[in-house]
Amino acid sequence: MIEVALMLEGQNGLNWDHWQKIARLAERVGFVGLFRSDHFTNSSPPDLDSLELWVSLTWLASHTSRLEFGPLVTPFSFRHPVFTARMARDVDDLSGGRLILGVGAGWQEREHQKFGFDLLDRRSRFDRFEEAVQVVARLLQSAEPVDFQGRFYQLDQAQLLPRPGRPGGPPLLIGGKGPRRTLGLAARFAGEWNAGFIPPDQFAALNRRLDELIEQHGRARAEVRRSLMTNIVFDRDQGKLEKRLAAEGRNAADLAGRGVIVGGPARVQERIGEYAAAGVERIMLQWLDLEDLERLEALAEAVLSQ
Repeated sequence: MIEVALMLEGQNGLNWDHWQKIARLAERVGFVGLFRSDHFTNSSPPDLDSLELWVSLTWLASHTSRLEFGPLVTPFSFRHPVFTARMARDVDDLSGGRLILGVGAGWQEREHQKFGFDLLDRRSRFDRFEEAVQVVARLLQSAEPVDFQGRFYQLDQAQLLPRPGRPGGPPLLIGGKGPRRTLGLAARFAGEWNAGFIPPDQFAALNRRLDELIEQHGRARAEVRRSLMTNIVFDRDQGKLEKRLAAEGRNAADLAGRGVIVGGPARVQERIGEYAAAGVERIMLQWLDLEDLERLEALAEAVLSQ
């Protein structure tokens, strides 16, 4: 059965009040997890509230008891992999083993320029990402001191102590749709692969490619969970839903073609079922209206019972 989690944009007006209310609601109504982005700003103005990722996850670890959670994703372009590994180990231990460590290369030019981080060109950015994934994986998984000599990162007998409470530490989540490098890294190192904003048929094709790569690396298919993050436009009242789309200048058919889930309870349930049939094991529904908790709870009632 497919699992349903929430995803929030941490730079899109998220503050402590919103974070705490949504976390408590998500745990109470039965979402399996709560995930959030790691950004300083949106890609275009205006700038809104932006709650710091790892501080917010530390609060979540100690103020919830059931939810799985994590970054979707934390970029190595402004977070060094050694610090990422250390923070992930500690937050995972604090939560009793509920963190999913989503990592990424970084992509948003505006925040890197505004805050002085070097995003690099696309090829170098992915080279750095590949090194960083190896650094994090080895630090979390190796009981022995780690040596690593790369272009971007160097370790000399580096070791995380104490060792993670979970053997190997929290599982790595690698997101992306690149059929060669991204899926190749997921096949080698990830405990979860996450795709975003694609329709079910495209997910199924990438999923089959991932199966092939996992087999090539001598791992079992079940070692890598398959998840999808996509936006949801929901309302129990079809008339209100249509008015919202019209006011925003958006078309339901166009949104669906880009992988967005649009509709009332029956259509949302149907679409999630289509993703499950395509191989999605966990779906993260991106919820953008951080103040509309009434409609969020209605979504939970409509979807989680099924």
